[in-house]
Amino acid sequence: MLKGLYTAYTGMINEQHRMDTMTNNLANATTNGFKKEGATSQSFDRVLAYKIKDTSEAGHLPKRLGGISLGVKTGENYVDYSGGPFKETGHTLDLALGERGFFTISFTNKAGETSTKYTRDGNFTMTRQGYLVTQEGDYVLNDRGRQIRLDPNQEVTIERSGDIYQGGVYVDTIGITDFENYDYLERYGENYFQPIEGARTYNVSGDVGVYSGYLEMSNISVVTEMVNMITIQRQYEANQKVITTYDSTLEDAVNQTGRV
Repeated sequence: MLKGLYTAYTGMINEQHRMDTMTNNLANATTNGFKKEGATSQSFDRVLAYKIKDTSEAGHLPKRLGGISLGVKTGENYVDYSGGPFKETGHTLDLALGERGFFTISFTNKAGETSTKYTRDGNFTMTRQGYLVTQEGDYVLNDRGRQIRLDPNQEVTIERSGDIYQGGVYVDTIGITDFENYDYLERYGENYFQPIEGARTYNVSGDVGVYSGYLEMSNISVVTEMVNMITIQRQYEANQKVITTYDSTLEDAVNQTGRV
């Protein structure tokens, strides 16, 4: 069996996966609060210890030590939760968070099902009834998990703690939720996150770093992503050349070997 063909093939699949991840990052370079993703591949020293029990590959049989791998095994994606730069908007209901935490949102899908999601996108607005909502109309929740309703006829002031005042009177507190371990979060849609089994949440109180009049931008560096994209493209092309070389060698073997 020409294992080099399979090695080059899996290399191309891995680079295609990295490119898909990279292009999704670039597509969301201007999305408020977006957290970039990265792709991983599993190296020999990380895989060797459990490879003899791994049945996830083709054939569903564990590999023996000393066997030759057919190439790269695409790893899991990860999310970079580092903060993005702030953009000043001057709008009171535009909110940005400090180092940690997420805004708590009551999300309703197209089927009418409601669930709690979490986001760093603080581009909020107020309905005619005074409810604080996202740009898609999902309700922003307070620190007790309830909808926030304000007086649309009064000026709004939001403190760094997330407390909301109107006319100098305390009205409500924006619910900020954080997680003990972000590994128990998964992306939902473009800009939401949802916990998976094992996630532990807690409400953040005190000076949580709510900045009124600002929006957190994406933490993506377009220049860095473009450089990485060129690198991925070159690696993909290198694997293509390997396959082309093998094809030429096989052609010579079939057409020339044995000819008198």
